[in-house]
Amino acid sequence: MLEIHKKIVLDEDERPFAVQIPIKEFERLEEVIENYGLSNLMDEVKNEKRFSVEEAKMHYKSLKTKVEG
Repeated sequence: MLEIHKKIVLDEDERPFAVQIPIKEFERLEEVIENYGLSNLMDEVKNEKRFSVEEAKMHYKSLKTKVEG
């Protein structure tokens, strides 16, 4: 489990309103969230038709043309 060293920031009424964490731990959290999202996206498309190399190249070229044109 990822250990997080957090500091609770209080407002003038002593109510919590924010959390501070070390930047390295924040970057690790970002990485974990990104990997989780990527994993979910991969699961969503695992049963879709896959392009051959030539089909992929043609599709990529058509995307570039649409963006440039």
